[in-house]
Amino acid sequence: MELSSLGWDAFLEQRFKLYSRQGFKAGRVAVEQKELYHVFTVHGDLPARITGKMRHAAKGRTDFPAVGDWVVLSYSPADAEATIQTILPRNSKLSRKVAGKTVDEQILATNIDTAFIVMGLDGDFNLRRIERYLTIIWESGANPVVLLNKVDLSTNPTERLTNVETVAFGVPVHLISARTGQGIETVRRYLKTGKTAVLLGSSGAGKSTLINRLLGYERNRTQVVREDDSRGRHTTAYRELIVLPHGGCIIDSPGIREIQVWDAASGIGETFEDVESLARECRFKDCRHENEPGCVVQEALKTGRLDAARYENYLKLRREQAYISRLQDKNEMMANKEKWRKIAKLSNQIEKAKYE
Repeated sequence: MELSSLGWDAFLEQRFKLYSRQGFKAGRVAVEQKELYHVFTVHGDLPARITGKMRHAAKGRTDFPAVGDWVVLSYSPADAEATIQTILPRNSKLSRKVAGKTVDEQILATNIDTAFIVMGLDGDFNLRRIERYLTIIWESGANPVVLLNKVDLSTNPTERLTNVETVAFGVPVHLISARTGQGIETVRRYLKTGKTAVLLGSSGAGKSTLINRLLGYERNRTQVVREDDSRGRHTTAYRELIVLPHGGCIIDSPGIREIQVWDAASGIGETFEDVESLARECRFKDCRHENEPGCVVQEALKTGRLDAARYENYLKLRREQAYISRLQDKNEMMANKEKWRKIAKLSNQIEKAKYE
């Protein structure tokens, strides 16, 4: 397999020179399953594990390989599996807060050029969810594209497309049907050789059907969605990088139930540029946009220039970001406190040893 077909470029070649001189190989993580990885290399698809040193040095989840990462490998034909030595610099990183109460970052994909938001034109359709997806995508460094799937089942697809365009300013929005093939050639235009895309969406949105359509055969098992909420079971069990026959790579992922932001301040600003632009017009710089005189935001809400549901979602995301930032600062403070406690303990032991 040619690495260039997977996205290997001059930037990565430059970063890999030092490792190449030492006899290491390069590869791209295709699958991550607990402690075992599958990596695409010039030698084929290899199983791989990280070194103990890499595991010991890791401070959090982001220090471990993720699907889409380019990694440095040690490998010989006599080995049963390769060993991942380190991760090469990422040019994009799509993250969210892990589901539940745990405060940690979950990397969904790395080194991606395009992030497809796949949303069904049925009970799955939700503008507020699109805003959340856009927030984490803009933060990642990738370019978002909205795919409104199941156009063959919709009675008002053009109206829905217009609704999305009112919250996804400047973002390409396409009507497609993964089942019938309508609009698939438009999707393929984003999937050129050396480029990588990721599919994001709920269970039942049609991601697996879209993968099958792009491949030209049924690789992923699909299931019928529930009629009451248009959701399906998780057909895809784990994230996987797939090489497409017509060029490009695509990362398939399980349906996402929770889209909580993680370090997404600039992503929120990008997604809600209209709201923040209004806020900058207020008479007072410290305006809270409640009852202050000359509040342009409140005036826009009253006149309908700003949609109330969109503004509420903006406030909700800002509150989430502030909460996550506070917890991150607290965790960092506790980690530093523990580090200095260990240093002080070691120093005391050294001083004590001097007099024994």
